[in-house]
Amino acid sequence: MLCCKAVQSPHPFPVFAMPGSRTAPDHPSVICTVDVVLLTLSAGELKVLLHQRPQEPFSGAWALPGGYIHAQQDVSAWHAAARVLQDKVGIVSPYLEQLATYSGPERDPRGWSVSIVYFALVSEDLLPADQRGLKLCAVSHLPRLAFDHRDIVDLAVARVRSKSQYSSLPVYLCAEQMTLPQLQAVYEAVLGEPINKVSFRRKIDELGMLEPVEGAQETGQAHRPAQFYRLKPEFRRSLSLALRGLNA
Repeated sequence: MLCCKAVQSPHPFPVFAMPGSRTAPDHPSVICTVDVVLLTLSAGELKVLLHQRPQEPFSGAWALPGGYIHAQQDVSAWHAAARVLQDKVGIVSPYLEQLATYSGPERDPRGWSVSIVYFALVSEDLLPADQRGLKLCAVSHLPRLAFDHRDIVDLAVARVRSKSQYSSLPVYLCAEQMTLPQLQAVYEAVLGEPINKVSFRRKIDELGMLEPVEGAQETGQAHRPAQFYRLKPEFRRSLSLALRGLNA
């Protein structure tokens, strides 16, 4: 079985070649990177975190946080994406999932490239206070993005909305403790539509992902105090799945 391996190269990005082969003018190197679509909720709106590129190509343009795979350091593409998030954004995401692979000769003016793309969801309070070189943008009002990153964001948003219909995915946008009305508001913001309260509570019971925080209730409201909940330990880095969607 043939496999690819990284080979030494004078270029600033990894070069991949078949065992026994040599890079040559008629076999140009391949740029191999990871990019991360980091989504959060801010002011009740789904937003993506963008990074301003400090160098060419597209110097000064907004793009997704990304970087080269470090063949001697990264155990996998997932580890490369997690490292990029920590290096460029300063956070460790509780949830990081592979979205797609983008490749081709026209993606990057430097040459043929392949990018393994991941998406992450975090609560806004996990984002760094110092956001120099970073910007939150509503997914519905994006600026011009470098490379093919607009297409990547669109795909990530569609994936998150689809998966939120039948899973616990939106809970990663919440604070560590949340009430059921707060969680419903998060689901509605992600899906972009209202959800029937009774149907939502039934679906949350089916997912079985929450546990009550003993003695913790929301106070200072006109209505009856609401119980605070948190994710059960087994779902803090993995999803709970339902057989049917929220509107089924």
